[in-house]
Amino acid sequence: MKQQVGKLARNPAVLISLVAGFGLLRPCPSRAADQSLEYQVKAAFLLNFTKFIEWPPAAFAQTDSPIAICIMGDDPPGSTLDRMVAGEVVNGRKVVARRIRSEPTPHSCQVVFVGGPEKDVPTVLASLGPGILTVGEGEAFVHDGGVIAFIIEERRVRFVINQAAAQRAGLKLSSKLLSVAKSVNK
Repeated sequence: MKQQVGKLARNPAVLISLVAGFGLLRPCPSRAADQSLEYQVKAAFLLNFTKFIEWPPAAFAQTDSPIAICIMGDDPPGSTLDRMVAGEVVNGRKVVARRIRSEPTPHSCQVVFVGGPEKDVPTVLASLGPGILTVGEGEAFVHDGGVIAFIIEERRVRFVINQAAAQRAGLKLSSKLLSVAKSVNK
């Protein structure tokens, strides 16, 4: 199964078709295995989101700066994300994973995954500058101003999108990404 998730991370068309048609989580023998698979799938999504987002040039410090996926707070994907981004290039930019404890410095993160129970999500989101794709968990995350939120529906990892938040951040979301979201809040 881990190899299958790794293949998903490298093939966005396969990932989108699986999300749209078949779902990504199946019953597992234990809750721990379920959670491990859940975060492997979420790590694959984080990588693949970068393939369907257009960032403003000002989101990067330099023309050759990498696309940085930053984990703020809890780090449930752990080393899975590191393995998935190793050697990945999206739109001519290397993809890297970073862990951060507080708001990132400008241009250091293009994706920020807010993991775990963040005490004040609206304040955290408001502190992030433009050009950052914010990803979290639970529909409340998009209601608080995040761009994408993972949800679990019938043991499948799905996501919802707050398109207005994406526009405020200066991000252009691909119609392909919008079409596979469970819902898009405009």
